[in-house]
Amino acid sequence: MTYFTNTSPFANTRSRARSAARQAVFLCFGIVFTTLAAANASAQDDPPQYELAPPPLMVMSKAERDKLDMEQGIRKRTQLALELMDARVGLAETANTRDDLNEMFSHLGAFSAIMEDTLAFLKTADPNRGRTLDNFKRLEIGLRRFSPRLELIRRELPLTHEFYVRSLLRQLRDARSRALDPLFDDSVIRSST
Repeated sequence: MTYFTNTSPFANTRSRARSAARQAVFLCFGIVFTTLAAANASAQDDPPQYELAPPPLMVMSKAERDKLDMEQGIRKRTQLALELMDARVGLAETANTRDDLNEMFSHLGAFSAIMEDTLAFLKTADPNRGRTLDNFKRLEIGLRRFSPRLELIRRELPLTHEFYVRSLLRQLRDARSRALDPLFDDSVIRSST
């Protein structure tokens, strides 16, 4: 025996409408939640902008200038310049261990000045002479040892002072490549002897 229930043919449609309404409510809640989460994330403060310390002056002392000017030979002047740069980086390292950032910056500025002065001096020397090319090579090899030492200084600095040392490392890398350029220049012709 079959029992028939007296149900309207649209009874199933009503439950579908309720489930669609529930889905629409959940969808609206999801959209509102996502919008609020995105607004909250974009309202967060940007990382604090640190006021960077000004870069030091690229000036070497008068005594260093006089020592460099008194050297007659290209080789001795290049070696003296490397010794002076080594002394300046050493002084910067000791100033960094004492947390005297201003003194450290002044020593690094003098290091940069000696490096640029030496490159300028070698560029004005006769590029076709073998001695000049040998001293470009000597300078490049000597500059290699400063990069790890400057990197160690940079690691210990606060963010306000770190930017200059990073730019000094880039300047050192550029100086090394400028020291190598004359060795591979098209106008350099090696003698056959």
